[in-house]
Amino acid sequence: MAIRTRSLVLLFLALASGGIAAWLSLGYLRQETQPLLTSNVAGKGVVATRDLPVGTVIAETDVRVIDWPGNAIPPGLISVPQDVIGRGAMTGMRLNEPFMESKLAPRGTGGGLPILIEEGQRALSIRVDDVIGVAGFVVPGTRVDVLLTMTNQAAASDPLTKAILQNIQTLAAGQTTQIDVEGKPQQVPVVTLLVTPEQAETLALASVQGRIQLTLRNQLDTLLIRTNGARASALLGPVRPAQAPQVLGFRRTAPAARPAPATEETIVEGFRGGERTLTRFTRPTTPPPEDR
Repeated sequence: MAIRTRSLVLLFLALASGGIAAWLSLGYLRQETQPLLTSNVAGKGVVATRDLPVGTVIAETDVRVIDWPGNAIPPGLISVPQDVIGRGAMTGMRLNEPFMESKLAPRGTGGGLPILIEEGQRALSIRVDDVIGVAGFVVPGTRVDVLLTMTNQAAASDPLTKAILQNIQTLAAGQTTQIDVEGKPQQVPVVTLLVTPEQAETLALASVQGRIQLTLRNQLDTLLIRTNGARASALLGPVRPAQAPQVLGFRRTAPAARPAPATEETIVEGFRGGERTLTRFTRPTTPPPEDR
């Protein structure tokens, strides 16, 4: 009986100590996770309510205010909707993306393409087709090289293709409505490039003097490469002069001239009535070959 009582006491003490340890552990965990369970608000932030393309003028329905969690607010975060509404988006934004000062144009500059043009640069639009526009892969933000193909007046039969502009940024790609020769509206694909004033002059002249084409390049590839251009005369390599065709079969050749046979000359001197005479005698040294 005493052994049974002792066992029950030990069991009770073990259960009590385990319960106390569990209660202490639970209290500790609650204390440590309390900041996570409660909203630790560091401030307010304005986020987008939808996807916003580049150049969009932010409206009141495009923004909402949220509590910014955590212990730090990123520099430039906008917390008041009035600081966003009416300004243009300089970069594309996604749903619930926070508005930062660096992503918005200054107030009063509006939206659209002009806010993307940096100081000292120009935007120039050119007409393209599926070939020139790299089958639709030239989109805003991509970088391209501009190739020009034209014929030199001094060598009209030898066209030349050369890269005249490299690493040019694309601002916009879309379609515009123009009137054809019959007076009907038609959709014309255009691409707008960001260039310097000097590059704008070169591109404008090239578009009317020859055929231009765009080549898409890697965004990380900014190396400028010097090229000599490609000429039509060099596509097939050096051309050998044409040779007269040879006709198979037998042909009759003219007989070779026979060499003159070698001769031996003999001179005989004589006197007749006091007059001196010379007489020449010749004869072949070898007999001539017989005709076959």
